[in-house]
Formats: sequence, structure tokens, C-alpha cells
Amino acid sequence: MRAVVVGYVLLLAFGTVVHVVQLAVGGLDPYPGLPAWLQLYFVGLALVDPLAAVLLWQRRRSGVALAVAVFVTDAAANGWANYALDPTGGVTVGRVGQAVIAVLAVVLLVLAPRLWRHADAG
Repeated sequence: MRAVVVGYVLLLAFGTVVHVVQLAVGGLDPYPGLPAWLQLYFVGLALVDPLAAVLLWQRRRSGVALAVAVFVTDAAANGWANYALDPTGGVTVGRVGQAVIAVLAVVLLVLAPRLWRHADAG
């Protein structure tokens, strides 16, 4: 389970970096063309991703729950952005990224009960 935790902590850290860089580069409009609610969600991940990583690293059950919530909602949000809002047909970089996030979310959902049992309350 330790390797799984390390892997997801690193993925959450990577997500943090991606969202912070998008904020730094994009300024006041880091996600042009997306609805305000979706922009707010992606901006919020710059704070929620590292919180989930820290709690997961500390073996907290709240970290397991938050990490699952982050990956599941991130897959859904990226799915909405890349399929419902993007008129481009076929395979795009965004759609490949969304597929990867979706697979990671499913794997985490499958492993969540074991992570939960090995985590401390809190």
C-alpha cells in the first residue's frame, strides 16, 4: 500500500504544479472559454490537490476520501471540458489526458477500501 500512496501523492503533487503553472501563465483567465464554475473548480485544485496529498501521506482516512473525490471529480470535469465543450473531433491531447485521469480514478476507487483500512482515523 505504501507504493500506492507514494504514487498518488506524486500524482497529486504533479496536479498541483500543473494548476499553479496554468494560473501563473494564464493570469486572470487561466482557462479561457470554460464556464466560470469549471474554471473555479480547476483553480480550486491548486489548493485541494496538495491538501489531499498531505493527508494521504499522513495516512489519514480523510486523505483517502479527499483523493478519491479529487480524482473522480477531476475525471468528470475534464470529461465535460473535453467532450461536451470542445467541438474538436477525434483524439486530442486533452482527451488522452482525461482518459488517463479516469483510469487513475477507477484504480483509486478499487484500492480505496484497502487504503482506508490501512489509514488512521482523521
